Amino acid sequence: MKIKTGDTVMVIAGKDRGKTGKVKKCLPREERVIVDGVNIVTKHIKPRGPQQPGGITKTEAPIHVSNVMYYDTKAGKPTRVGYKIENGKKVRIAKRGGAALD
Repeated sequence: MKIKTGDTVMVIAGKDRGKTGKVKKCLPREERVIVDGVNIVTKHIKPRGPQQPGGITKTEAPIHVSNVMYYDTKAGKPTRVGYKIENGKKVRIAKRGGAALD
């Protein structure tokens, strides 16, 4: 996956199209990411005794990595991510500007 934890991404497809947020967690086996403030779902929690009361909570659900795009904060636009070998190391680069991301 070309998206990593901590990257700022923009949603390019789905109900939250156009929203931006930071990646909280990457799930590479499922090819999904959890983005802060995106794909909010409502969960009904059953009470589990006096310490854990029940109720309705809102939480972020995973979104497929193909529906998000790296967001370049300097340019203010989304960009594709590529790789380049520099000094024997593999570095992620922004396709739009060519700048190194890491």
